[in-house]
Formats: sequence, C-alpha cells, structure tokens
Amino acid sequence: MITHIVLFKLAEPSVENLAATRAKLLSMDKEIALLRHLEAGTDVIRSERSYDIALVTKFDSLEDLQAYQIHPYHAGVVVPHMKSVCSSIVAVDYQSE
Repeated sequence: MITHIVLFKLAEPSVENLAATRAKLLSMDKEIALLRHLEAGTDVIRSERSYDIALVTKFDSLEDLQAYQIHPYHAGVVVPHMKSVCSSIVAVDYQSE
C-alpha cells in the first residue's frame, strides 16, 4: 500500500476557506475509485509552523497513485482549486501497510 500525505497552507485561512477547501478534498471520495482511504483535517494548534489542512490518502500500489495524479477529477477540479487558494503545498509518499 502507498500512503500519500499532503499539507496545505492557505493564503487566506478563514473559517469559510478552510471548510470549503476541506470539502473539496473530501469530494474526491465519491469521484475517484482508486482511493482506498481518504481523510482531510484542519489544524487545531494553529502555530506559526502549522499548515492549515492535511490530506491523507492510501492506494493499493504506486501505479494507482500515479493514475490518481492524472485522474480527471483530481487534475481538473481539485488541483486547480488547491493551487488557487494555497500559498504552500508539500507532500510525502511512502510504502505502508
């Protein structure tokens, strides 16, 4: 299994923007069958070093993760939204159980 974690820092982290962005990420659950696990949460600490939203997804294989990256809903709907509202995005992908 492959775990894909992405952290997002919003340019304007208002309550409304946080909720709308989290909802956009969670909308992938009904659109992308390759996802084996999907969760998105907003930071509760809100420290200087904190990112605003975390996305955790899991895939059966590296090939499924790569297919997710170019999936029309992810690449055409979610990624443009995230790029429009975020000032910073970081990710890590690793083999998991």
